[in-house]
Amino acid sequence: MRELHVIHDAAVAIKNGRIVAIGRTRELKRAYEAEVELNAAGLTMIPGLVDAHTHLVFAREGFRPEELEMKISGLTYMEILARGGGIMRTVRATRAASEEALTRECLRRLDVMLLHGTTTVEAKSGYGLTTEDELKCLRALKTANERHPIDLVTTFLGAHAIPPEYEGRHDDYVRLVCEEMLPEVAERKLASFCDVFCEEGVFTREQARRVLEAGLRHGLRPKLHADEFTDTGGASLAAELKAISADHLLFASDEGLKAMSEAGVVAVLLPASPLTTMLGRFADARKMIDRLNLPVALATDFNPNCPVESMLTVMALACYCMRMLPSEVLTAATLNAAHAIGMSGQVGSIEPGKKADLVLLDVPSHQHIGYRLGSNLVRYVIKAGRIVVEEGQLAY
Repeated sequence: MRELHVIHDAAVAIKNGRIVAIGRTRELKRAYEAEVELNAAGLTMIPGLVDAHTHLVFAREGFRPEELEMKISGLTYMEILARGGGIMRTVRATRAASEEALTRECLRRLDVMLLHGTTTVEAKSGYGLTTEDELKCLRALKTANERHPIDLVTTFLGAHAIPPEYEGRHDDYVRLVCEEMLPEVAERKLASFCDVFCEEGVFTREQARRVLEAGLRHGLRPKLHADEFTDTGGASLAAELKAISADHLLFASDEGLKAMSEAGVVAVLLPASPLTTMLGRFADARKMIDRLNLPVALATDFNPNCPVESMLTVMALACYCMRMLPSEVLTAATLNAAHAIGMSGQVGSIEPGKKADLVLLDVPSHQHIGYRLGSNLVRYVIKAGRIVVEEGQLAY
């Protein structure tokens, strides 16, 4: 993850939205004649950032700033959820919102992400928790994908929480997800992946298995919220089902992580999430990388509990809180993140044939990425060969 191919005085040739060549500027200018040329002298070019785990779609009224004081006073995430806050607070607001309002909110959030260098985003449903409302959220994501430069990869997360109308009837809700929601989502081709919040007090390991196996039967590859607050065996379940990724993993066992490594499951780490949840610990990225040879990706986990839209901030947190190297966080936020959402053949690296998704940072080297905590270093963003952020402003 730390072995970068750095080219000084470099140029990239783009045609029809795809990269056709990379090399030294003098060599490419001899080989190609540009219709449009962007002078990037003094800047650092990196692949477009890939945010591999977000909860993008929820009502504006679903933000929960009042919970910050609860967390400061000592309440845990699960305690807030048990009191009817947390996910349920956002679910109520999202159920009341129109599809058009949800689409507008997604577009606003994507604009912020784009300004911070993100060009591909995984986006989950999960704040509807009825068939009608989950489909509404997924349709809003589909419309946002059609209207925004950022590419959206969509995940169905109907098993995000137990809605109040199913309290005490968890298995009945799992049956609804498997037998009604998933067939509807698959028939309408509204998602590529199926995810479950496998956690104590939410969905058990066996319930998660039922949902993910049902998703597989409908053509949706598994993802998993795994071992975020306790070791539920989520990591080993992800390995058994050959999930494309398992995310969070703060309490995952060594056995589970080793099984993930052997099965080729990407570990998506979300350092902003334990920071905003005030857990006091982070995923052990060094163990995953150094001892277990586990591919690590990064993501924001943008949601009402973790309102972080900048991958640059997450990359710096990964350095300062999880002791990842700047070169490792760059790989984790680009190529590995693309692998975690099935997009590595299209994005995540600067290679001929891939989409021309590029970010120009106003710094002299990639080492500033993890070092500059809280700064937006982005000068230009190029999406599929088109300048969409220019001099730090939206240009699409």
